[in-house]
Amino acid sequence: MTAPFISARVRRTGVALGAMSAGLLALSACDKPTPLATVTVGTDSVHSEAACYNHGKSVGTEAALDKCLNDTSGRKTVSVSTDDEIHFGVDPEIADNGWTFYIEGQRVEPEPDKNTYRTFPAEVFFSSQTGEPITAVSLSIVETSEKERAVTGVWNFQLKKKSRS
Repeated sequence: MTAPFISARVRRTGVALGAMSAGLLALSACDKPTPLATVTVGTDSVHSEAACYNHGKSVGTEAALDKCLNDTSGRKTVSVSTDDEIHFGVDPEIADNGWTFYIEGQRVEPEPDKNTYRTFPAEVFFSSQTGEPITAVSLSIVETSEKERAVTGVWNFQLKKKSRS
């Protein structure tokens, strides 16, 4: 009995097609990663994945938004002194939709911004109307969608005031 003869070229093509099929199958099983938000103070940067993200669709009801804003599981902490500048950066996907800040769960800007990068003096986040000292601030970067007229993503950070030594 003789074995059928398959040329090396046909074998290589078959192996390449098999590898490509396996790669596509593996990729189809993966979820698309969420865009990142970054906070930088001096040379220290922290990146955060979204506490809630729905790829351009609403994260849900007001109660769902509150849950996202209060999620501490992935919250990143940045230490700052009041004379530092804080740099905020978001992936272009977030900027395309627009984003704003929430401090302690409250929206602080009337309109979303569409820039990928913004800078503020740290003292802005640590000033108090009552004169009480503030040592830490929960800050969320919130993506909005004009089309959906809803919140579509939340990234949580904590700004912690450095003690003067």
